[in-house]
Amino acid sequence: MAKEKKGVPEINSSSTADIAFLLLIFFLITTSMDTDRGLARRLPPPPEKDKKQDDVIVKERNVLVVYLNFQDQLMCGKDYINVKQLRQKAKDFIANTYNDESLPEKYSKDIPFFGNVMITEKHVISLQNDRNSRYQAYIDVQNELVAAYNELRNEKAQEKWQKNYADLNEEQQKAIREIYPQKISEAEPKNYGGGKK
Repeated sequence: MAKEKKGVPEINSSSTADIAFLLLIFFLITTSMDTDRGLARRLPPPPEKDKKQDDVIVKERNVLVVYLNFQDQLMCGKDYINVKQLRQKAKDFIANTYNDESLPEKYSKDIPFFGNVMITEKHVISLQNDRNSRYQAYIDVQNELVAAYNELRNEKAQEKWQKNYADLNEEQQKAIREIYPQKISEAEPKNYGGGKK
């Protein structure tokens, strides 16, 4: 046992570990974690047993292809745009307010609280990115696409109930999700640019 120097108590290493453990527990108990971060995606239901893959044909007008290349350039449909333009482009595509024949087909659907509504139920946003695109650029694109749905849902909630979508009850939110279902399909990243990463 080491001798104590005059006036300096000996430090017990197990008590230091105990204090560290208690601080860790205190931190875990008192800290709130933000669990609403990340990419919220709902997987499509598994195909029915009798249904063949070839039976699922999506019309070209119902698909918006968003492509991020290896230089982080963004192509939406046939146009090169910057990421700040993507949200409005996606909103125009999803809502197809004026029933434009180059945008998704509109179908009539009976929705609680709203009655018979024309919606673009079969629309799909297909996101493709190059394996060499920067992760931050990919996240920025994801955020803009999700923001497009959020804004449309908020606008509809304000129009009907003068509230934000997040402040509605579950039945009201479900009704708005039927009007604007989030349909983002992600293809596996490919190495189009030929770079190494």
